[in-house]
Amino acid sequence: MSKFYTRSGDEGFTGLLGNERVPKYHPRPDTVGAIDEATAVIGVARAHCTTPEIEALLLQSQRDLYNLMAEISATPENAHHFRKINAERVTWLENQTEEIGSKIEMPDEFIVPGDSPSGAFLAQARTVIRRAERLVAQLLHNQEIENIELLRYLNRLSSLCFVLEILENQASGKDIPTLARGA
Repeated sequence: MSKFYTRSGDEGFTGLLGNERVPKYHPRPDTVGAIDEATAVIGVARAHCTTPEIEALLLQSQRDLYNLMAEISATPENAHHFRKINAERVTWLENQTEEIGSKIEMPDEFIVPGDSPSGAFLAQARTVIRRAERLVAQLLHNQEIENIELLRYLNRLSSLCFVLEILENQASGKDIPTLARGA
């Protein structure tokens, strides 16, 4: 057997962390896919960041997202074994957002992404995180998962990405963001 593939998904099913298989289009793998996509976009943003402090912050959030994916990938009876995202992690994000937010001037209007490469990738990460958040909300409301902190974490992470976008734009010399409303 190859170490690069298992062939176990060739029939359109995937395994959960537990003794259960679901179709690949089931809400759980769909949600995990969105979170995985967010992790990848955060990685691209991290690769383009100009500030080591932001790089470390993004790396920690990527690691948190892997823990979040594990809990969502687990069967209900096994989810508690993978629970690492809790109120403390949400508070950590809130603290990071407040600290970074104190270093920037928040725009009064919607901004258009693209003032810096890293800022643009952070904007993209924010939108993918928002999609993942909607999918987690669906799982939560359908009682397929029970940890509301997963939803709260994604909500706060999208806010963090927004303030990081502005900070990265400012670090690249773009002090006044491009506004959605034209001049």
